[in-house]
Amino acid sequence: MTDATTPSETPEKDTPPENVERRGAFGFPLHAGRSAALGEIHSSPAPSIAAPRALVKLCFMTEGGATVDHAVLSELSRRHGAAPPVKQARHHTIRTGKGTLQWERHTEASTYLWEGPLPESFGASLTGHPFGEEFPAPGTLIAGVRMEIRTHSDASMGLISEFDPASLCCSVVEGGLATIVTDFRQDASGLTQILVLDNGMSPQRTGALAQRLFDIEIYRTLAMLGLPLAQSLSPRMRKAEDRLASLTDRMRAVEGGDAEPLLDEITALAADLEADAASSLYRFGASRAYDEIVHDRLDALAEEPITGNETWRGFLTRRTAPAMRTCRSVEDRLSNLSEKLARAATLLRTKVNVAVEKQNRDLLHSMNTRAKLQLRLQQTVEGLSVAAVSYYVVGLIAYLAKGFGAERFGVKDSVLTAAAVPIVVLIIWLLVRRIRRSHSDGGH
Repeated sequence: MTDATTPSETPEKDTPPENVERRGAFGFPLHAGRSAALGEIHSSPAPSIAAPRALVKLCFMTEGGATVDHAVLSELSRRHGAAPPVKQARHHTIRTGKGTLQWERHTEASTYLWEGPLPESFGASLTGHPFGEEFPAPGTLIAGVRMEIRTHSDASMGLISEFDPASLCCSVVEGGLATIVTDFRQDASGLTQILVLDNGMSPQRTGALAQRLFDIEIYRTLAMLGLPLAQSLSPRMRKAEDRLASLTDRMRAVEGGDAEPLLDEITALAADLEADAASSLYRFGASRAYDEIVHDRLDALAEEPITGNETWRGFLTRRTAPAMRTCRSVEDRLSNLSEKLARAATLLRTKVNVAVEKQNRDLLHSMNTRAKLQLRLQQTVEGLSVAAVSYYVVGLIAYLAKGFGAERFGVKDSVLTAAAVPIVVLIIWLLVRRIRRSHSDGGH
């Protein structure tokens, strides 16, 4: 009899719960980020390429994020009968007939690299690639590169004449095993053309070289995105600097009490400047990072110049360095202007605070003077009140003395009335004092 179990009867030890802690070497618990950290160096492997071969790499700005890329890749996978990528994937490969399509996700962009057969003539139409009107682009195209890898020969060296001599860049790399050529101009399809002449490289070295050349063209384009922003911010910064100079001149003559309107103007100017700084922070930072990647790739090329030709490094340094300096200059000006506005606002705020403190001091002095006057007035009123009340009480005593006939007891009315005056005054004064003290204690 066959021993069978249903899924509900499967022992728990065969299906451990998800919250069981995974163990690494020697049974130690694994750090949550260990897998990602170890896998990062293998996340973007260079393709293995053997000449002759044609490559096209497109870079799209994907505002929609990974969701849009996933939808595009799922559609492409369906067309070519391949499995779709997993949702969290950052890399995916699809076989397209005689070629291969590789996708890679970056921070703000995604790249699609097609590798396929090379046409006989340089610059001829490519066949078998997925790019065209039916390609579901995930965003706007920012960079596109067409690379032809051909075997080094006298005939292939003659292809260098196909490039624009005004911007021709040609050099030897990989210790003499390859010659790289470009003019950084775009063909009829809008793609930057690169020619690689292979003189004995292994497929792995060829793939690594191709990846470096793609990175140089794509990242130098991304780095230049900061230039239009810098150019648009520059005139606004000049206006802000002129306005700050005017406000600073007005600060010298303004009195503390009149500084608040000036402080409001500086605060509004600082708010506008901070908005510009915040909106440009990411783009300028990204441009710096992309420019560093370009220089890292140029360093890795280790170019050997060919007499009469310009190297890639020389051309790019001469053409892109001023743009990068402009971006850095605008970024520094934003930072310096922000600091100056902060200092000006602090100085004005100090002026306003000093003026307010002076007003408070004057107000307290005035209140103290009024309190003293009120105390004196109160004491005067109390004295008059004691005299008035005493007068009426003594008058009542005089009426009583006459009414009862004080003279029958041998005391004159006038003498009795006179004797009552100091006693009445003392009693009334004590009563008034007691009442004042009770009110004073009640106020505390």
